[in-house]
Parts: sequence; structure tokens; C-alpha cells
Amino acid sequence: MANHLDLEEQEQIDQLKHFWNTWGTLISSALLLIFGSIAIWNGYQFWQNRQSMQAAALLEELSTSVLAKNESRVGQAFNDIREKYASTHQAVQAGLLASKAAQEKPGPVKPEDALSWVAQSGADEGYKSIARLRLASLLMEKGAYDEALQQLAVAFPPEFEAIVADRKGDIQMLQQKPTDAVQQYLLAHEKSGANPEYRRLVEFKLNALGVNPSGSSAASAGKGVAG
Repeated sequence: MANHLDLEEQEQIDQLKHFWNTWGTLISSALLLIFGSIAIWNGYQFWQNRQSMQAAALLEELSTSVLAKNESRVGQAFNDIREKYASTHQAVQAGLLASKAAQEKPGPVKPEDALSWVAQSGADEGYKSIARLRLASLLMEKGAYDEALQQLAVAFPPEFEAIVADRKGDIQMLQQKPTDAVQQYLLAHEKSGANPEYRRLVEFKLNALGVNPSGSSAASAGKGVAG
């Protein structure tokens, strides 16, 4: 009986050896790849969390400097977070904050430069869109109408379509192009959705141009203004 069991055990061992000789290398490689990927992911998560924490500390420092109206420190903090932690959400927040502070009190940071950096390098499409809209407004105030329109010529997320069209209309009015402006205001009115206050603002602009947004098509409205 013992010999019979020994033979069965030996046969199982031989089968296991054969299986391992056939598939062992592949199994080991697969396990190594899986555990290696897990280790890399965990390492990346740790690095990303560390980056976010350090960027958050710099953003807090920048906010404190803004409140203290320390323009040089605002510039230093923004440069540090932009150079070291550009891929974080805190970096784009810092850019928007630094640009706003620079508009209120000029310093080493130029608002256009900060907004341009956020628009081009930001890690979040929403923040990038806000930066482009603000930059377009700054350029519009300076009379750089073509440059302002260029900032609005890129694709925006759907939730920004109404305000982008409205801003384009404002710029085109300043360019003495009321027909084009009406088209943009009508688009803004159409895209404004469930925002009655914003819709009324756009309607006011259209009414001032002699257009009733609920009763005129874009084509007829354009011809009316042109006439």
C-alpha cells in the first residue's frame, strides 16, 4: 500500500515538473509583470500625491502673499509651482490667482503671461477655458480684438459655449461688426440653457440691436441689422 502511494506521489511530482518545465517561465514572467505593474502604479500614486501636497503648500503661500500684497513673493511662488509642479491642478489655480492679483496691482507677474501659461499648459480643461476667456477679455480691453478672437477660436467644453459666443459678440461689436455680433449673441442665447439671468442679459444685447431672439432666425436677424 505504501509503495502504491509512493508511486502516485512520484507520478504527481513528475507531472508537476513537466508542467513547470513547460509553463514555468511564462508564469514567472506574467507574475513579474503583474507585480511590477502594481509596484509602478503604487509608486506613481505616491509620487503624484507628494507632488499635490507640495504644490498645495506653494498655492497656500501664494494666496497668503496675494492677501499681503507682496507682489515679489507672489511672482516667486508662481514661478516655483509652475516650474516644479506644472502637472498639478494647484499649478493652474496658482496661475489664475496670480493673474488676478497682477491685474489689481502690477508686479513681476504679467497677467497675460500667467493666463497664457494656464491656457496652454493647464492640467484641467475647465481651468484652461477660464484662462482663455479671461485672456480674451484682457486683450479686448487693450484693443487687440483679433488676438482676443484667436483665444476664443479653439474648441471649448459644451458648458462654455454660451459665454464664448457672448464674448465673441462683444468683441465684434467693438470691431463695428454688428451683423456678426448678432449671430454670436443668438448662439449664446440658444446655448444659455436653464440660466434665466444670463439669457436675459443676452436678450438685452439683442434687443439693443433691434433683434427679438424668440422671433427671428439667425439669417433674418443678420439681414435686419445689416440693413
